[in-house]
Amino acid sequence: MLYKQEDFEPLVDEPWHEGRIRAGIREIVADTDSALRGPKLLWGADRWDRWRATSPLKDLYVGAAGVLWALADLRDRGHAESTLDLGELALRVHERHRARPDLAAWNDLPEPREASLLSGEAGILLVAYRLAPSRDLAESLLAHVRENVDNEADELMWGAAGTMIAARWMLGWTGDERWRDAWNASAGALLARRGRDGLWTQRLHGYEERYLGPAHGLVGNVLALGQLLDRRRLSSLQRETNDVLARAAFVDDGLANWPPAPRDVLESPRGEIRLQWCHGAPGIVTSATGYLDETLVLGGAELTWQAGAHRDAKGASICHGTAGNGYGLLAAFARTGDERWLARARRFAVHALAQTRRLRDAQGRGRYSLWTGDLGVALYLAACVDARPAFPVLDA
Repeated sequence: MLYKQEDFEPLVDEPWHEGRIRAGIREIVADTDSALRGPKLLWGADRWDRWRATSPLKDLYVGAAGVLWALADLRDRGHAESTLDLGELALRVHERHRARPDLAAWNDLPEPREASLLSGEAGILLVAYRLAPSRDLAESLLAHVRENVDNEADELMWGAAGTMIAARWMLGWTGDERWRDAWNASAGALLARRGRDGLWTQRLHGYEERYLGPAHGLVGNVLALGQLLDRRRLSSLQRETNDVLARAAFVDDGLANWPPAPRDVLESPRGEIRLQWCHGAPGIVTSATGYLDETLVLGGAELTWQAGAHRDAKGASICHGTAGNGYGLLAAFARTGDERWLARARRFAVHALAQTRRLRDAQGRGRYSLWTGDLGVALYLAACVDARPAFPVLDA
């Protein structure tokens, strides 16, 4: 058994219609604009997102910085124009984070915690520089990239891989070679810590694990390294990573899935089989589609298609919901050029929009975050319109 059908639901019986999808994107942006709570509160965080954290959240993963990144992306790609002053808000978010960090109450985070791309100040600075560039913001972010070289997390959310992605964006925006130097320092250290078996060890929240997925493990690190690594070393790294993924895959009748970390069974001790972006086939396929054996790309994508959409417990999000799984279908389209995969990805988009509306009606409000909420769904809808598989923030 490669997944649990009871965790999924059939796709809505509604055809793809680009005009309705574009209207849905504008609807999410308009709702996000209207939900701004005033000069002090920004957007209220969802209950799951604010666990052990300070609301309103400011970070890139589940906070206001991620909302602003998405609004800017949708604006720049011509999908929807926010009525908000995104630059002014980005600076306010940074100021509020400096005054009251989101995760100040946590005592088991990888250090330096503020260098985290997704949950620390580094990601907030990246968004602020994009929307209101200044020398001070750039220098603060560069300091975080440099201090994060030896972060023991060795993954994308907290570790050097995440700040390497920030450095890659900044190199592209500024042309300042200091960003390339900082990227190279992190890349060298990250590669030196890679195990002989091709995996990294993640030290998170007092535990050690060797994850495979994009948020915390192997393919996320390789994604970051692939952005600037020289061709010879990258080719070798990707070939060896493909071998690791091939050994770790569970394959049955042409379908494929992966556990969070290499092990003998797919099912976790809690009885869960992950099939989502952060752990499982959709994230592996999305992140490794450029070098993964095509039979595994198609096996993972086909399993994702056959499973259908996540139920509301996981929701429509890009981290662990319907839209995140849809990125795996877009990746299969990018790999093969087969329009069938684009059509399937678009069916997931139709469902993700309907699911977002259903959840918003049930809760009486939207979920204003990038990785876990409505803004990630809006970016997935836009990706399906554009037939552009780039994953938010990470595909620099």
